[in-house]
Amino acid sequence: MLNNHKIIDADCHVTEPIELWEQYLEPEFQPFVPSINATEDEHPLKNLTIQGQIVYDRISDQLWVEGARLSEIELEKYGDLGTDPESQVKAMQRMGTDVAFLYPTVGLWVLAMDAMSSELSDAYTRAYNNWLHDFCSFDSEKLRGVAAISLHSPETMALELQRIADWGWKTVFLRPNPVHGRLLNDPSYEPFWGECARLGVSVSIHEGSHSQLPTIGSDRFSTRFARHACSHPMELMTAFLALLEGGVLERHSSLKFAFLEAGCGWLPYWMWRLDEEYEQLRWEVAETVKMKPSDYFRRQCYVSIEPSEPYLKNILDFIGSENLLFGSDYPHIDYNPDIVGEMLALEDFLSNATMKKILWENPSNYYSLCK
Repeated sequence: MLNNHKIIDADCHVTEPIELWEQYLEPEFQPFVPSINATEDEHPLKNLTIQGQIVYDRISDQLWVEGARLSEIELEKYGDLGTDPESQVKAMQRMGTDVAFLYPTVGLWVLAMDAMSSELSDAYTRAYNNWLHDFCSFDSEKLRGVAAISLHSPETMALELQRIADWGWKTVFLRPNPVHGRLLNDPSYEPFWGECARLGVSVSIHEGSHSQLPTIGSDRFSTRFARHACSHPMELMTAFLALLEGGVLERHSSLKFAFLEAGCGWLPYWMWRLDEEYEQLRWEVAETVKMKPSDYFRRQCYVSIEPSEPYLKNILDFIGSENLLFGSDYPHIDYNPDIVGEMLALEDFLSNATMKKILWENPSNYYSLCK
């Protein structure tokens, strides 16, 4: 608790140890254990490979050097950054957060390779989820797992969903990108959506730059400056559109979605744009879209905000206070050590009731924390 606020970090990240894949991959998949061949002076994730193939797409040497420099600064400042759960809890204590819902770092690449076989993708997904389950057991009140689900094999998605639901987990995350040419509205995913609704499992949509999946901007730009700017908001925008146009939101009205790590500024423009298109062209999507796109978002979707966004009050006027979440993005690029303080400083223009909703009540509802 900080400044009399209980705080849920709705988008926090683990930094997985490279050893997890060897320890948790099943024996038949051991030849595909990812490895790192970086020197002591290089960023620890540089040259992350699977059978000699780099798992990420076009990260410049300059960016790796800068990343290593920033990691050193963070390590010197805090002294306890690491891949273990104790370090994660210490980071939460520094920030002042009470509960953190955890998403991957290395997994954002390893679990996102379009050319990977369905069997191998499923194996990586099981390994990551098993490791995260053990990781969270260090302090199951503070550390909450968000399970990965592989989009590579639609026929096995519900099986992994049922497995993590048996642990009591109530949220999974998906990449927004096409996998094997399939969008999120592909008919082959319908059994998965139905099972999510039946089990009361929420679905987080979370992008990650430089993966080996088709990504908006990657066909035009090579710098992280450009690709990171494009990928996160634009992939979330098209993911929402796919779920909308494909009728997923219409058929599964109880299913909750969160769109994470792109701020919220894209939301009012995209809802306005889609509402305008719907007014003019609703006849074209009448079977799957029965009301305004923005009404679907208000009914069953959430978006994470960043405290530095200059238009937050306008977002509240447009969407209301029921659909907003706060995420630190620890320890990734959008994170800074003062991010919780920056969020609490918004009390200057946000009411105490609104702050309580964003920091605790809304994420509690989305993540089914009290159920």
